[in-house]
Amino acid sequence: MIMNEVTPEHIRAACERIAGKVERTPTVLSQNLSERFGVPVHLKLEHRQTTGSFKLRGASNAVASLSAADKAHGVVAASTGNHGRALAHAAKLEGMRAVICMSRLVPDNKLDEIRRLGAEMRIVGNSQDDAQREVERLVAEEGLVMLPPFDHPDIIAGQGTLGLEMIEQVPDAALVLVPLSGGGLAAGVAAAVKGLSPMAKIIGVSMARGAAMKASLDAGRPVPVEELPTLADSLGGGIGLDNRLTFAMCRDLLDDIILLGEDEIAVGIRHAYAREREIVEGAGAVGIAALLAGKVKVSGPVVLLLSGRNIDMALHRKIICGEANAECTT
Repeated sequence: MIMNEVTPEHIRAACERIAGKVERTPTVLSQNLSERFGVPVHLKLEHRQTTGSFKLRGASNAVASLSAADKAHGVVAASTGNHGRALAHAAKLEGMRAVICMSRLVPDNKLDEIRRLGAEMRIVGNSQDDAQREVERLVAEEGLVMLPPFDHPDIIAGQGTLGLEMIEQVPDAALVLVPLSGGGLAAGVAAAVKGLSPMAKIIGVSMARGAAMKASLDAGRPVPVEELPTLADSLGGGIGLDNRLTFAMCRDLLDDIILLGEDEIAVGIRHAYAREREIVEGAGAVGIAALLAGKVKVSGPVVLLLSGRNIDMALHRKIICGEANAECTT
């Protein structure tokens, strides 16, 4: 698929293409957050997706869209972990070769899952940019087909199926908070939601440490950022200096972007566990965290996207117990 934008029509086609390959995840009302903020606050439980994150939608749509010749060559991608796991899963179902290139910042628990699915792994450098250079080498030298984690129309359309489900499940949603990294998820969800409900606001939420899309939008062009360790590790990495799609879509479709400190992200993870009985990774908790930090005003029904659960459980226990009680194991 070659295009300059991804439309609701492309997203509806993706929805049909991935039917039966991904879970249609539930959206539930949070009693705690609804009472606290005085409006209905809904949680889209995408962390319950088959591979533990929304990434399976885009990967499944992209793999299903490949020609037979491309499938025979195999696929390759750079990843902070979740896209790699999703692509490994989708490729395995098709009996395809998959190579996932990652930096040394990717947590071991995510590496273990990719390895379990039978994909080849290349650990290169300390950033997504380093991993991407290895991807480009494999494309040039071995003929693999690159399926990037966000800046690809089939990936964006696949992620956008989440937006269709959100509006079907919460038709009167006034505000959607969506994790923001390279922009594939935010762009797809925004295109879908605004296509069905033009008055709904879409806010992207990211960590303050290395928020590449926010820095790029502020600069008016894609810019490099330093990739730093963060509790929201899935949101790390740049948007690509030759970004074709997600930069423009996020610029045109997002109503605002919120940045969170590490302590605020930890509060979101703790709330999800203690009050909602859900285990989510840092990236999956940023919507809750933004609300609890008072960084977004609400005046109507809200949908928070819990995008992934693939957190190292030792780290999760440490966060739940608090830094002063890091030895807690319950």
